[in-house]
Amino acid sequence: MRVYVPLTLAGLAAAHRGGELGPGPLTAYAVTPALREWYVSDDIEELEYAALNRAASASLRLIAGDPRAARRRVVVAVDVADGEAVADPDHILDAASLGEVTIASAVPLAKAAAVHVDSDDADEDVTAAAAALGAADLGDDDAQFTVDGAEDHELLWFGVQEIPGLIG
Repeated sequence: MRVYVPLTLAGLAAAHRGGELGPGPLTAYAVTPALREWYVSDDIEELEYAALNRAASASLRLIAGDPRAARRRVVVAVDVADGEAVADPDHILDAASLGEVTIASAVPLAKAAAVHVDSDDADEDVTAAAAALGAADLGDDDAQFTVDGAEDHELLWFGVQEIPGLIG
């Protein structure tokens, strides 16, 4: 099963140094039954893209919670055994938790298939979105528009072997 783990650049650097994503439990995003129902598609690539975007939103939350974090969303795509990623049945109907899964323990970075990171030109929009996130959560439409501005940026794809260049 492909899961998408939200991180910051500092989190990616720590994973690279330690050789694993963790410690567990890890929050990740995947194509869950609830995500399938919400997205209303049978196209696995579209569904995985939706899960990737959910992880990118979670990465933005990590950035917003750490004023020292670089303003670039980071998502690591990892392949795990189906039983390792578990959706919380109490959150199935919670729109904010669509696609969210928990992985109980650390995952070796060697299981990573790719890393997705914002380009440098997203910095200004991600910075503004991180600052506006709290107000957007409270229903401020202007703040939500700002948050959506970061989501307009596509994350770039990088091979795992490119991590040293991303964190350097």
